[in-house]
Amino acid sequence: MAGGWAPDGAVNEQIEASIQDELARMKARKGLVGESLEECAECGEDIPEARRVALPGVKLCIECQNERDGRVKMRGGINRRGSKDSQLK
Repeated sequence: MAGGWAPDGAVNEQIEASIQDELARMKARKGLVGESLEECAECGEDIPEARRVALPGVKLCIECQNERDGRVKMRGGINRRGSKDSQLK
């Protein structure tokens, strides 16, 4: 069911195109690069060789990486929808 001047299935096509664009962007994004460190950049503990081989370019030990991954990332209060009601708050 299309609304307005859009042909039937246009919304689904747009959703599929957005998903494909995001998948292509994620595949193109490069992972870690460069030499792996032998010691953690934060705590100085040794990084196991198996970790360095599995993740080329790794800079943190497992404990420091888990701690970093567990942190809550604060985001700014940017109104991305542009709603006038949300701008008044």
